[in-house]
Amino acid sequence: MASPLGAELRRVHDSLRADLRALRSAAAGGTSPDARRTLPAHCLAFCAALTAHHTGEDAGAFPALAERFPELAPVLDKMAEDHVWISGILGRVEELAGELLDAGASPRLAGELEGLAAIVESHFSFEERRIAAALDRLPGTVALLGAGDGTP
Repeated sequence: MASPLGAELRRVHDSLRADLRALRSAAAGGTSPDARRTLPAHCLAFCAALTAHHTGEDAGAFPALAERFPELAPVLDKMAEDHVWISGILGRVEELAGELLDAGASPRLAGELEGLAAIVESHFSFEERRIAAALDRLPGTVALLGAGDGTP
């Protein structure tokens, strides 16, 4: 039996949180040399995963929720605005990760990841509080969450 979509949302968020923790640790120099060496690729993969998740929500879950629960429209609008804002930060992270290939360690990347972590945690917590129960009442699959194959 498939998990309720609210639980899937939390699972996807928890996976993204864990990836971001690992990135922050590597960027701060608190991991093995191998983890630091693969940091640029890991950053780019994380940015792609978070972007895919948000794109999936914007195109799938949010319209489905707005149709079924019109009272959620202001909340969904705020979340979609957050996605645009977070996208800008992800662009900076991608740029800094690209610079790592040439320059090595980057305190700017570590700082950007710290800021991203705070914003993403606030955003994820808000989504989980405000829409998880409504998601549980929707028919659908994890594809609505931007995780069509069960991964973030």
